[in-house]
Amino acid sequence: MAVELDPQLLEILACPSDDHAPLTVGSPTDPEADVLTCTSCGRQFPVQDGIPVLLLEEAIEPPDGTADK
Repeated sequence: MAVELDPQLLEILACPSDDHAPLTVGSPTDPEADVLTCTSCGRQFPVQDGIPVLLLEEAIEPPDGTADK
């Protein structure tokens, strides 16, 4: 199931890392995944019961070599 968030909310959500990059719905390999993916660092943040969990401790780290940094 794809993440369904209010478009206005999605516009203001940002990665909690130092660069605060925008987030996109889904993952690079699965656009229907229940995650938000950072456009800069590639971390994936789970969405549980429609609520994004934007904690670095809960993030799924990208595979080596896929992040922009």
